[in-house]
Formats: sequence, C-alpha cells, structure tokens
Amino acid sequence: MANKDYVLLMARYNTWQNQNLIAAASSLDQAARQAERGAFFGSIEKTFSHLLWGDGIWLSRFEGRDPPATYKIESTALIETWDQYQQDRAALDRQILAWAHRVSPDWFEGELTWHSGMSGRTASRPKQMVAVQLFNHQTHHRGQIHAMLTAAGAKPDATDLQAMPDEFLEM
Repeated sequence: MANKDYVLLMARYNTWQNQNLIAAASSLDQAARQAERGAFFGSIEKTFSHLLWGDGIWLSRFEGRDPPATYKIESTALIETWDQYQQDRAALDRQILAWAHRVSPDWFEGELTWHSGMSGRTASRPKQMVAVQLFNHQTHHRGQIHAMLTAAGAKPDATDLQAMPDEFLEM
C-alpha cells in the first residue's frame, strides 16, 4: 500500500510524465489539441484539464484546505490558454512533489474524510487508498492522452517507470 516512498516515487513519475506528454501535445496546434477524439473527456486538452482539476482537488484534501476557487467549474474547463495551462500544471506538479517530500509516515494511517462534489455527500476512505487513487487516476487519464497524441501524430517519449531519467529520481 501507499507510504512515503511510494508517493515520492509517484510524484516524481507524475512530473516526468506530465512534461513528456505536454511536450508532445505542444507539437500539435490548438485545433488538434481541442479536437474531439472519442475519449472519455473528448479531447486532449479536456483530458489534461480534468487531470489538473483532479490532482488539485486531491492535493487540497490531503493538505486539509479548500481547492482553488477556479476548481469549482467543470473539470474540463480549466484551460484558458495552452501557455497558462503549462504554467499551472508545472506549479501543481511542484506542489505534489513538495507534499510527497514533507508528508509524515503517520499521515498514511487512518481515514481521510471530505465532501465529494461529485456525489454531493461526505465520503471517507483510508488515506493509503486515496493516495493510490491520486496517482492511479493520473496514470489512467495520461494513458488516454498518450493514445490521443499518438493518433494525432505526436510522439510522446517512454512512459515506463524504469525508464524515468535519473534527474527525476533525484527530485
């Protein structure tokens, strides 16, 4: 199950893969990133937006604070410009990595309780489970993004964990 070592590894992987997929997506024009591609959220940009939203929501829950006010809109509507998105994504990745560095081993004990906007009710789950959920959710939707990018002619780099460059392992 999740522990400090797990979240550090996955936060590093998250940063690497977001940089990888954003670089590939940046090789496409805006129309290609916004084109309907039949994925769950439709387009490359909408899926990136949903990931930003989900990561920000989970991190705010982990840190016991309210999510950013802008996150109260539709999860697929956070990208106003591609340049701003890249800045927002990089900032959130730094925040996730900082959380992973400072989280104490005892944080993983017990349950996390939050109000779920999706279900409209209070939810509670083991902290180990929701830490895994953060990173599993990212991997799931990044897989969709990877497939859409490939279909659009972009060429993302490797995604396998063991291929992560040393510079990310040392973050």
